[in-house]
Amino acid sequence: MKDIFASIIPTVAAEKFIYCLEAVPDVDQEVVTEVVTTLEDIALKQGIASIYKTCDTIEGLEESLNTLVYDDHNFKDYELIYLIMPGQANNIMLNDYYYSIEEIAEIFEGRMTGKIIHFSNKKALNLTDEESQYFLDVTGARAISGYGSSNSLLSSTDTIDRVFFNMFQENEDFKEVVEEMFQKHYKLCKLLDFRLYY
Repeated sequence: MKDIFASIIPTVAAEKFIYCLEAVPDVDQEVVTEVVTTLEDIALKQGIASIYKTCDTIEGLEESLNTLVYDDHNFKDYELIYLIMPGQANNIMLNDYYYSIEEIAEIFEGRMTGKIIHFSNKKALNLTDEESQYFLDVTGARAISGYGSSNSLLSSTDTIDRVFFNMFQENEDFKEVVEEMFQKHYKLCKLLDFRLYY
């Protein structure tokens, strides 16, 4: 899959950046995950820069977010916040504890203005209208996206996420980007059940 997607995605000059937070069992263990490899490949082949951080607790997630918001002077350039975390329909799991989408919204409160929060398919994203609206209202995010299917055989990270990031570089209108994704990659979008809440 990697080479197919690399060859069909044109390289663009990066205007927006990706801030990636991945849940790992232990942040003190240095492990090169599929996500790191893919982000490096995206930077080389697509020209999209990213910052990658790991977290293993909810405190680590909050600390990483605070570092980004308060210490990174380029924060406005990070329009995509990419979360790779296990979980279920409306929660994430860190260190064997589940946190609801409402709890995550409260951690992100008011700090995600204008951002798109994108979940990989490591967790299914299945929100009610009330849950998605609450998340958007509390965080200030423009949208939240992810997949209704947490297909363990097919990772969104090295397939459709790359396409999404590249198309978003070229077009600021995320609704048009999603329409184009479904037009060009319908089977993959349907298989993973791509979702966008805004």
